Amino acid sequence: MSAESLRATGALRVTVFDYGAGNLHSLVKALEAGGGTVHVETDAARAVQDTDALVLPGVGAFAPAAERLAGGLEAMRDALHGGLPTLGICLGMQLLFDGSDEGPGAGLGVVPGRVEKLRAVRVPQIGWNTVDDATDVLLAASALDVAYYANSYVARPTDAGMAFVTAWSEHDGDRFPAAVRRGNVVGTQFHPEKSSAPGLAFVRAFLDLASTLRRSA
Repeated sequence: MSAESLRATGALRVTVFDYGAGNLHSLVKALEAGGGTVHVETDAARAVQDTDALVLPGVGAFAPAAERLAGGLEAMRDALHGGLPTLGICLGMQLLFDGSDEGPGAGLGVVPGRVEKLRAVRVPQIGWNTVDDATDVLLAASALDVAYYANSYVARPTDAGMAFVTAWSEHDGDRFPAAVRRGNVVGTQFHPEKSSAPGLAFVRAFLDLASTLRRSA
């Protein structure tokens, strides 16, 4: 169905930017269950065209994802700063920062800071962990206080970037941002699509936000 047809039906158009790194099935199913009509796009510039919301998935490594992003970096950055509702998950959240020690390439720079390896004995972190000190209404609405993680790297905001941290987690004594938000751009280091009912409720809350913003536009 074309973007024009979806707009006519009132369906919420959600674009998942695919870095080409893995299976997006569980994420797409979660977005569809939350009421979105999902389109997967491999071109960064096209990913922010004719859509109501953008999702940056949590699959892959920073360097190849940044390489795929590079051609449309400015277009995507402009769209995010222009208010496009965006959800970055795990690697997707890390791409909201300036860069990463995991590999070369530029991030979107929405949140000032850099991605570094977990300062922990047990790396990667795989499994359930608590989400603490949450301030984002999306987290409160979904009652998400435990979430599923699969990561070796975490974001380290600068002093300026700390203002956008909305929740925290800790692994082996290393405390790191579990979630960030700047305007309509939301990032989670955890995987909401794998975080049981509260995680799916969080996805629905994000899509509700996108729907509300579309109606008010």
